[in-house]
Amino acid sequence: MSSGGPGYIQLQRALDSIRVGRRHRAKLGDIDALANSMEENGVFQIITIDPDGNLVCGLRRLAAMRKLGWKTADVWVRPGISDRLGELLAEQDDNLLHKPLTLTEQASLYRELKTLMAEDAARRQEASRFTAGGQNPRSHGAATVAAPSTGPASTGPALAGSGDSRAQAAVMVTGRASYTSMERIGELQRLAADESQPAAVRERAAAELEGIDAGGSITAAHQRTRTELSLAELDELAADSSIPEDVRARAARDAAELRTAEAPTRAVELERLAAEALARVRGDKRRGKRPRPAATPAASAGVMTVRAFVLTWDELALWWERCDPAEVGPALTEEQWQRFEQTVAGTAAFAQAADAARRQARLHAV
Repeated sequence: MSSGGPGYIQLQRALDSIRVGRRHRAKLGDIDALANSMEENGVFQIITIDPDGNLVCGLRRLAAMRKLGWKTADVWVRPGISDRLGELLAEQDDNLLHKPLTLTEQASLYRELKTLMAEDAARRQEASRFTAGGQNPRSHGAATVAAPSTGPASTGPALAGSGDSRAQAAVMVTGRASYTSMERIGELQRLAADESQPAAVRERAAAELEGIDAGGSITAAHQRTRTELSLAELDELAADSSIPEDVRARAARDAAELRTAEAPTRAVELERLAAEALARVRGDKRRGKRPRPAATPAASAGVMTVRAFVLTWDELALWWERCDPAEVGPALTEEQWQRFEQTVAGTAAFAQAADAARRQARLHAV
């Protein structure tokens, strides 16, 4: 055994004595290939444990060693990682160097990191408040965990100081402040696991999570699941004997028409149509009277009504002030960027045509 620095190398540690505990990595990838490489070339980077024998870094290497039938291995024993946040940061540091987590695994790690980092920041903020005598009896000293490095040129986001824990956690997990995507995946994970949700919602959320890990759009998956939530509530209203029959019939009809329109309609449009249909039925339920005539969702899926147009642009008002171009630009795929450019060009052409129509209508009115 040789010591030095912040830890020490322990020679020939029994692998059975190393405890893995709870990890966010669910898929270890091709362990056979890693095992073959280790058997042929040896271990280039030894695994890391804490003094109590808990694994910090090297889950895939440990699995490969066990697959090879190895009983012992050299390990790096690293003290000072005793709390859950330190374990998560060390695990993420290891993930950056080896097989990346899937998007859903990233979302699970992001969610726990975000919570722990917010708690850590709150503790340190409390520790910075001194009493009149200059002492804070509740202070436990400086933070004991620093963010892991993400490469030679990166210092990583500081845990100390102010800042949004969502953005900090997202940068640490994904390399970008993509907390919106992480939050959306998290919502799908919560819905998939929520036994109080209708079966259709749970199944939709679970299927969309699989699609995301297979490379599908996070935004579209979230929109489709939100549509399923609206459909589930429409179904509940349609079956609610305590509300007027006409309202129940409207709910059932709108749900059926939305399901018919689902296949050819884009996810973002379908989500909007479902939300509008649900809002109409909720309004009719509150009024407790016969529903007002309105365009059906299926009909609206083709040509947008003036009312739908106004609602859409009210929702989009000043959208550019709510988005960061430095984040959005690099994050979009080529296909997503092309759709955005097409939307901008189409919007400009529509605005010119609509303006010309307004001028013509004014001339006729004079």
